[in-house]
Amino acid sequence: MVVTRMWRRLIVFGLLISGVSMAYAQEKDAYDRLRESMVESQIIDRGITNPDVLRAMRKVPRHLFVPDENRARAYGDYPLPIGEDQTISQPYIVAFMTEALRPKPGDRVLEIGTGSGYQAAILAEIVKDVYSIEIVEVLGKRAERTLTDLGYTNVHTKIGDGYKGWPEAAPFDSVIVTCAPEHIPQPLVDQLREGGRIIIPVGKEGAVQQLVVGVKSGGRIQTEEVRQVRFVPMVRDSR
Repeated sequence: MVVTRMWRRLIVFGLLISGVSMAYAQEKDAYDRLRESMVESQIIDRGITNPDVLRAMRKVPRHLFVPDENRARAYGDYPLPIGEDQTISQPYIVAFMTEALRPKPGDRVLEIGTGSGYQAAILAEIVKDVYSIEIVEVLGKRAERTLTDLGYTNVHTKIGDGYKGWPEAAPFDSVIVTCAPEHIPQPLVDQLREGGRIIIPVGKEGAVQQLVVGVKSGGRIQTEEVRQVRFVPMVRDSR
């Protein structure tokens, strides 16, 4: 009798595990389809052609970088709130900014504004190392956990004032800024190698900003405005 009950429990437990595994597989398949549709309709159809960027966008599970209540909307054509008055950027903007950096496998990239960690993960699929700074500790720690759980050992994060950059890790091959200052911070220019590229939204809070691509030449940044955008403002450490 005891043996029979034990086997019944084992069978029920096995069925439960099987059901959970099947549900997980079905959920993964659904997100994979949504991600592929996102790349086809939002990224490729709008002119993104860099194969490394497309590969990264197809691979990185964007839904794991947004709060649970927004996961069903993770692959939509819009930014989403991630808490602390911050957002995860629209997928197309992530792809556009990544492609504009012209990333290469051996590059070391500085990111200002870790946010959810999604942009860092996309870059980490392409370049050697990503150094990402987030001033909001709650977001920075959460992003670090997500990136670690997904196995991104080439993303280095810290909590700090992004305006100041990461001088001890400089120089960088490129700099990407996902929050908007009113001008390009000089420390970021100083930490960019000669010939390196920067992409950054510039403008006042509440106003339409200009997304600027710059190349460092002769110690100065030669800039080009590439599109209008709206990013959260760059927050400075007042201490």
